[in-house]
Amino acid sequence: MPAAEETVRVWLVERTYSDDEQNLIILTYATPDGEQYFRKERALTSFSDVRETTAAVDADPDNLGAVADPDLRAQYAAEASRMAEAHDPDDAI
Repeated sequence: MPAAEETVRVWLVERTYSDDEQNLIILTYATPDGEQYFRKERALTSFSDVRETTAAVDADPDNLGAVADPDLRAQYAAEASRMAEAHDPDDAI
């Protein structure tokens, strides 16, 4: 993993379940300005395989995508800011 100064902190803005695959959760994190997002997919293999989802993660800038839609960008910015104000980055969500 890159050093901390080479990463971008992104905040959880959306958690959805995949329509295509059973037991797949899609976690979307975004920068506080909503301009960029980071997506993680997590397979739930069993009820005993419980991993915490944190309020924020530090992502490699090369793994960030641009949010083109202005409405989605505003939504991500509002949710990322809300999460940053309400939670520490390592809080389990």
